Amino acid sequence: MRKLMNGEISFNFRQNPYERTQWHDDVEDPVTGEVIEEGTPYMSEYANNFEWGIWNAYQFLIEMYRQLERMRVQMELDGRVPGNSGTFADMLDGNTNKITLDTTFTDITSAVTAGTTVLPVASVSGFVAFTQVTVFDDVSSEDVLITAIGADTITVQALTNGYKKGAKVARSNVAIDTLNAVMGIGDWQTYNVQLVEVV
Repeated sequence: MRKLMNGEISFNFRQNPYERTQWHDDVEDPVTGEVIEEGTPYMSEYANNFEWGIWNAYQFLIEMYRQLERMRVQMELDGRVPGNSGTFADMLDGNTNKITLDTTFTDITSAVTAGTTVLPVASVSGFVAFTQVTVFDDVSSEDVLITAIGADTITVQALTNGYKKGAKVARSNVAIDTLNAVMGIGDWQTYNVQLVEVV
């Protein structure tokens, strides 16, 4: 049974996982033109084997490049900060290296005005006193220090701006694009709503 590629493969292989096809032309009688022996039929399974083989090969090259970049950065850091072993490096490719982005966030459950210090929130899980958070909605944004954690409230320094119900309280308002290995500003959430008539 041939092992033709029909999807993504894992990269922990020790032998070449691609099984190539040996193609043969039709053998024809040179006088009559009759086909004496048929050549290799062209089928979708073979074409898909090409496509997935090429795709998986590129994925492997991308992963190899990522690993080489991590080693390059680690060697560069070891030269500047001996013994740090790349602790301060993040290639933004989805693979962590001793440091991780704190993505703790929650929603404000009711609108708050400027000067407010106690934020009613949906959850306090992951938040710690005396750490900084970003409070933001689609209009305003600011960084404040948490001074205390309650059962369903977070006490912070007095807010400069007012925020609507559903505003976010986050340890980091950063969006990491692992495909392009870049860090960008996170977006205010939006939703698509579809109305369905009920009869």
